[in-house]
Amino acid sequence: MKRWLLALLVLLAPAAQAQPASAWAQAATPAPGPARVIGATTLGCLAGAVPLPPEGPGYQAVRISRNRHWGHPDLIRFTRDLAQRSRAMGNPDLWIGDLAQPRGGPMPSLHASHQTGLDVDIWLDLTPKPAMSRAQREEIDVPSLVLPDQSGVNARFTPAHARLIRLAAEQSGVHLVLVNHGIKRSLCEMHRGEAWLHRVRPWRGHDSHMHIRIRCPQGSPDCREANPIPPGDGCDASLEWWLSEEARRPPPRPRPPGPPPSLPAACTAILRAP
Repeated sequence: MKRWLLALLVLLAPAAQAQPASAWAQAATPAPGPARVIGATTLGCLAGAVPLPPEGPGYQAVRISRNRHWGHPDLIRFTRDLAQRSRAMGNPDLWIGDLAQPRGGPMPSLHASHQTGLDVDIWLDLTPKPAMSRAQREEIDVPSLVLPDQSGVNARFTPAHARLIRLAAEQSGVHLVLVNHGIKRSLCEMHRGEAWLHRVRPWRGHDSHMHIRIRCPQGSPDCREANPIPPGDGCDASLEWWLSEEARRPPPRPRPPGPPPSLPAACTAILRAP
C-alpha cells in the first residue's frame, strides 16, 4: 500500500510542461477529430472532447466560467447517467465540478490531474436545492463532511452519502473514487468487506466532494491507464497511516533523476490544432 501511495504522489505532483498551463487554459474549444485520450490523467491531453451540458436531469454544473466541463464522450455519458441514477434514488440535484479543459492538459491551478477528460468532481451535497442560474452557480460553498481531526465524518454525513459513493464506485468502467480518509474510514465502519470499497480510496482534501476516474476508453491506444489499485477493500492498517505525522506533513515532490516529465509529443499537435 505504501508503494501505491508513493506512486500516486508522484503522479499527482505538478510536473514541468513543454507548454505552460496557461496555454492550455486559453484553448477555448476542443481539438477537432474523433475523441482520443493521450497520455495519463496527470500528464496528458484530449482530442475530440465534448461538453457536459450546464444542467440536465439530476445535476447542475458549477463554476461554468472556468470552461472545465469538457471530457471524453465516455465520461460525459457516465456523469449524466450517474446523475439520473442518483435522482432515481431520491437525491436532489448533484453539483458537478471540474471535468477537463477543452483540450485537456494541465490547469493553471487546483488540479494536477483532470488532464485527459477521464476525471470528474462531484460535490457531496445532498441538501435540497432549487434550480439556480448559471451565474448563481459560480459561487458554491459546500461544507466539509469530515471532523476537524479527520478521524471520521461529522454529523452532516448521512447514509445517503454512503449510498451515492457506492453508486459511483459500482458503475461499469470506473477505475477509482477518491474521498477524504475520514470518509473512507467511516465507510469501512459501515461496509467493511464489501467489494465496491476496493475502488474507494483515500486522498488529501476531498472532504466535501468525490473525485471519480474512469478507465481508458476504446479507440485511445495512447491512453496510459492509471496504476492498479492494491487488492482488498482498503479497510486495513494502511488506512491509519493517514492519521500519522508523516501523512500530515506537506506531500513530497519526489522526482527521478534526469529532466522532469513532459506531456506526450502528440499533445503539441492537439494544442496547436485550429
